[in-house]
Amino acid sequence: MAATPIKRGFVDVPHGQMHYRHAGDSGEPLLILHASPGSSRQQVRTIEDFAGEARVFAPDTPGNGDSDALSDREPTIPELAAAALAFLDAVGLETVRVYGSHTGAAIAAELAILAPARVPALVLDGVSLMQGEELADVLERYAHPFEPDLEGAYLMRLFQFCRDQYMFFPWYNRTRAGRRDGGLGSAADLHAWVTEVMKASTTYHLNYRAAFKWPADERMPLLKCPTLVTAAINDPLYDSSVALEKLLKDGSFAELPRLDAADFRTARKAAIDSFFGKRA
Repeated sequence: MAATPIKRGFVDVPHGQMHYRHAGDSGEPLLILHASPGSSRQQVRTIEDFAGEARVFAPDTPGNGDSDALSDREPTIPELAAAALAFLDAVGLETVRVYGSHTGAAIAAELAILAPARVPALVLDGVSLMQGEELADVLERYAHPFEPDLEGAYLMRLFQFCRDQYMFFPWYNRTRAGRRDGGLGSAADLHAWVTEVMKASTTYHLNYRAAFKWPADERMPLLKCPTLVTAAINDPLYDSSVALEKLLKDGSFAELPRLDAADFRTARKAAIDSFFGKRA
């Protein structure tokens, strides 16, 4: 059976325009919020997995992909959640299940806190909590704008930034201690990722910094809706996800296979389907 086609569009919101991908003609709507850096392009497989049974909407968060940034300053996660709520209004969605990955998980959680009546169920795939020296280190070193230059050197730096995230965490810790063992993704996936970051080379880092600073341990206890926390066993945010799920009033945790495992997508969908099914 052919995959449900993914379409693209723009909507006007108070701060400018937001670009989004959408698929599926029937079923309960599902909002997908992507990780940093990149855009909804990095969630195409997730969109495909759910489009056969849901109306799926996946915006580029402000300042990423083809969506306008909120401003030229660093936003907060609640401000990004308010933009997500404006997106829901713009596409005519009153209530919507939400899936968020990494930075998208932080935004998704704040969206559910901001508008609890509109988010009946929430999936947080990889949740981070950075404090102390770790937070200071990533704020100093992890994400900076790639300002265009006439020599094109910024393009090589941008490429290495994306490539090395596959192999190290943090990406700049190119040592045995920082090594990840999942290997590189495909050349096509890396190209798509680099292209999306390139579109927002001078603004992508703003949401990253907001996510690093987000106090998950203070905010997650405020969630009222049923919440599923997931993490692949080789996700750098696995340990923090396990710990933070325990702070939820109505939460559960689902461990997923390695991100590079052949059955990862199947296992993730089964876990999410089971969670949504219990809330139907």
